Amino acid sequence: MICSGDTLLLIEGQLPPPGFLKVPIWWYQPRGCTGPWRSHQDQTNGPPPPGGAWGATATQGAPGDTYAEASLCYLGDIEISEDATLAELKSQAMTLPSFSEFVIPSPTFLRAWTVESRRPSRLLRINQQQLREYKLGRRTEICLEPLQKEENLGPQDVLLRTQRRLPGERAYGPPVDLVWDTARGWTAGALQRQVADCCSLPVEKIEIAKYFPEKFEWLPVSSWSQQTSKRKKKKKQENLQGAPYYLKDGDTIGIKNLLFEDDGDFSTVRDDAGKEKQKQLALGRKKSQEALCGQSSSAVSGAESPGRPQRPEASLSIHVGSFR
Repeated sequence: MICSGDTLLLIEGQLPPPGFLKVPIWWYQPRGCTGPWRSHQDQTNGPPPPGGAWGATATQGAPGDTYAEASLCYLGDIEISEDATLAELKSQAMTLPSFSEFVIPSPTFLRAWTVESRRPSRLLRINQQQLREYKLGRRTEICLEPLQKEENLGPQDVLLRTQRRLPGERAYGPPVDLVWDTARGWTAGALQRQVADCCSLPVEKIEIAKYFPEKFEWLPVSSWSQQTSKRKKKKKQENLQGAPYYLKDGDTIGIKNLLFEDDGDFSTVRDDAGKEKQKQLALGRKKSQEALCGQSSSAVSGAESPGRPQRPEASLSIHVGSFR
């Protein structure tokens, strides 16, 4: 809805015809990944593909925020019908001139994500599904992640990024993808068993935690006691999709080997720096708001025109008569 006083930004261009989408395509390369799909420029230590990039180089001892440490390089825009499939979108993206810098055998070696707040957000998993069914919208941007082998995720598979904590250090190793089949439930115990199997460790010798990059915090994943409702006498089912974990595709799971570390600390030096930066930013915003409020109150008091002088206050007596 456009209101009086709003600012309109006019950009030269042409809207796609009805039933078509104009989709910006980005290249997403997670930290610490190598394979035959790397770009020729990466192999020669050259600059990134044309169009610029979001992100920064990986930092030693960085936590599980692989999104913030990955590069999002702009490849170009494609115009595609909403009736096209995800596989067709990948194929058309591979025809962009900037894509020639990368070595990809086929579209099945690409994983597609929507982009929100400069990070991969929602995983688009079914190649033969129409774009219309994904409800992308006209502002949706897509990033493509290279794979070392073909992938066919089922509707109950959840893709997680796991990182092992380095013993004796407040740091983690490179991320490793974990496909978790949730057919048996979204429970903490099921996830712990899946992670333990992948690490070849007893389930009682590991501890896992989900990383919240926007808060620079780790939340240990553990089975909570089932609560009973007083009214309905029903047990609350354990589900990692709900509070407080809200587990979804792309989340980072930190893994601690209790044979080497048995404390509950999952944080890193980078987390400490991130929290301190957030604290300073919040303090700066607070001071700015206080300064603006002070200026506003001064301006209002200065702009008040002197009215006629107020009369001195006088006492008032009220007499209530008797009506009996």
